[in-house]
Amino acid sequence: MSMELVKADQSPEQQITIPDVLPVLPLPDVVVFPYMIVPLFVNRERSAKAVDHALAENRMIMVVSQKDPNVDDPKAADLYNFGTVSVIMRMLKLPDGRVRILVQGFSRAQVESFDESNAYITARIHPKTEVQVTAVTPELEAVIRNVKSTLERMVSLGKNLSPDLVAIATNLDDPGRLADLVASNLDLKVDKAQEALELIDPIDRLRRVHQLMAKETEVLEIQNDINTQARGEMDKTQREFYLRQQMKAIQQELGEGNELQEEIEQYRDKIKKAKMPKDVQEETERQLGRLERMHPDAAETATLRNYLDWMVSLPWSKSTKDNLDLKKAQHILDEDHYGLEKIKERIIEHLAVRKLKKDSKGPILCFVGPPGVGKTSLGKSIARARGRKFVRMSLGGVHDEAEIRGHRRTYVGALPGRVIQGIHQAGTNNPVFMMDEVDKIGADFRGDPSSALLEVLDPEQNFAFRDNYLSVPFDLSNVMFVTTGNMLDPIQPAFRDRMEIIQLSGYTEQEKVEIAKRHLIPKQIEQHGLRKSQVQFTDEGIRAIINQYTQEAGLRNLEREIAAVCRKVAKQVATGEKKVRKIHIDNLDQFLGRPKVFQEELLKRDQVGVATGLAWTPVGGDVLFIEATAMKGRGALTLTGQLGDVMKESAQAALSYARSHAKEFGISEDFFAKHDIHVHVPEGAIPKDGPSAGVTMATAILSLLTGKAVHRKIAMTGEITLRGEVLPVGGIKEKVLAARRAKIDTVILPSLNKRDLEDVHETIRKEMHFILVDDVESVVKAALLETTKPSKVLRGRGRLRKGAEATV
Repeated sequence: MSMELVKADQSPEQQITIPDVLPVLPLPDVVVFPYMIVPLFVNRERSAKAVDHALAENRMIMVVSQKDPNVDDPKAADLYNFGTVSVIMRMLKLPDGRVRILVQGFSRAQVESFDESNAYITARIHPKTEVQVTAVTPELEAVIRNVKSTLERMVSLGKNLSPDLVAIATNLDDPGRLADLVASNLDLKVDKAQEALELIDPIDRLRRVHQLMAKETEVLEIQNDINTQARGEMDKTQREFYLRQQMKAIQQELGEGNELQEEIEQYRDKIKKAKMPKDVQEETERQLGRLERMHPDAAETATLRNYLDWMVSLPWSKSTKDNLDLKKAQHILDEDHYGLEKIKERIIEHLAVRKLKKDSKGPILCFVGPPGVGKTSLGKSIARARGRKFVRMSLGGVHDEAEIRGHRRTYVGALPGRVIQGIHQAGTNNPVFMMDEVDKIGADFRGDPSSALLEVLDPEQNFAFRDNYLSVPFDLSNVMFVTTGNMLDPIQPAFRDRMEIIQLSGYTEQEKVEIAKRHLIPKQIEQHGLRKSQVQFTDEGIRAIINQYTQEAGLRNLEREIAAVCRKVAKQVATGEKKVRKIHIDNLDQFLGRPKVFQEELLKRDQVGVATGLAWTPVGGDVLFIEATAMKGRGALTLTGQLGDVMKESAQAALSYARSHAKEFGISEDFFAKHDIHVHVPEGAIPKDGPSAGVTMATAILSLLTGKAVHRKIAMTGEITLRGEVLPVGGIKEKVLAARRAKIDTVILPSLNKRDLEDVHETIRKEMHFILVDDVESVVKAALLETTKPSKVLRGRGRLRKGAEATV
């Protein structure tokens, strides 16, 4: 609300007498000071009646401010008890019914009491006479000068004040009049203005007004700084726009730049849509600025374009929503894979944790097992169960570290590493990322990719994975990494430590039959254009394919043989034959020819010096027939069959145990001095190594030396010591499956391998016998026959030799 001023040389007539009781005019948002002329609008009915009464009497009215401006019908309690006696100079009634009056402050007054009994509020007042300043002290002079200079400072900072106000204030020397003049034009809040009004002493009032002016000046300075900064930014933007327009005009005159400018604008839009992290966006915009300043035909523009294309197309903030329905995930895993219960349970556990804690760090799973057991397809099933994209990267034969981290942009044809390429291919920042064949990573002068992967596969580091090509961090913490390998030994220890190892063993015959019926046969029938009614595989036929045409832990060769059968059937169907082809054991040779695999059968009879051992290979278990024979000589030991150093040492330990316990086994003391011993492991073209054949060699040698035959239906495995103790070995499940394929019904195992039998299928555990031993003496008692005829002691379910501990 604007205020009009009374000039310094004007004053109300001093002879006017102020009545003791005056009508009251409440003001919601303004304080009227003495000598000030203020226009007011009167909207309230009670206020209008107070104005009418004042005009009818002596035109004097008591103007009092409200404590709360939001009260529409103020009572006495809502008003300050200090105000200004004012004179109504003019009144104007507007067409809309409102009344506009012009009042001039006359004198400060204290309200002694309010009276609300009339149609309007009246007040009994006591006028306050202002203290007269008799002498101007240096201190007062300093305050007056400060007020005047501050007022000029406020005008220079942009305060909207009338030039007449500054002129009048400059000529005023009365501290009270000066304080009232400035306070009425500072746009103070009601409580601050009321505080200044109630100060009777003019010097105190002037000091208080100066304090309020200082705060207002500080606010104006801050506001001016903000405006200056905003104006500077605006000027900079306008300058850049002007320069760009000039550049466009120059490029148009030269006949170039239109396409480049359109491309620049497209990049800017893509950068905004990519929703990059702040530091990544700044780097991208910096490179875009470089491209904008370059000549379109410059050699480096192609490099910058490729870089920007990668940056704007990477899924910085795009992710897929996880499927956390555990039942649905279990159904998908069961649908895709038969068996593998432990692995499925581990995946469901991970989903359950993710469901309870959204920001949990995912495990780095490593599937280790023979080829063809379904490691890669498990990764696809995990992605389908979680509702994520699937990316596969083969690390077999990778030697260059740059394959993982990418090349720097200074190289010709530089690209990001295969990790970033996989993320780009997936289109999301949280795919299931499978790294195949991690056990076949190489290392040479170009670097060690395994070491480069240490950062990728560490959840505590990969949230800021820095590719050499991008030169900015990319968050890989949302990616679920799954790795696969055939063997653990070649994997670098630090690399192996970052992963949770899950072993996948070979399938049993029954599992292969079920997988063939559920997955392999329907898939091959469909791929060969056949119908289920045109070819039928019997269970016996499938078992014959498994046993007679394949020898593997996985399923690849089995699928190939099924495909070969389907091709033969497809040929017959294509030539017009309409009969149903039923594949069984009798006609299998018509489709696949003669059997390709000679079954690992039992020995034809119990023999002296021949023991059946079990071995582990990367493609499953195998059966070894270890032979020992003696000839005249000087006690030398000959080992053949392409044996490794560890296996040779096991043979030496077995012979040393036999010689040290010759008396116990009834062996002649001069036998070793007059005879050489030859130990041979057939299939000599295949390298063999490891300590697990120790008990088998010891049994073969002791059978030779004692003349007792080894039971042909017993297979064994275990490492021996010179003291004759039997130590645990690995690969128990694979070895048991190999014994099962060879139709061996009894297996001798170290006692400490009892816990590994839990990995063997329950059906096989029930059908086979397991003898658990702690020393070679127990092995000899269980395996060697007392006569050359086969013993009947081990026949029958669960019956064992005396002194042997067993589990079924």
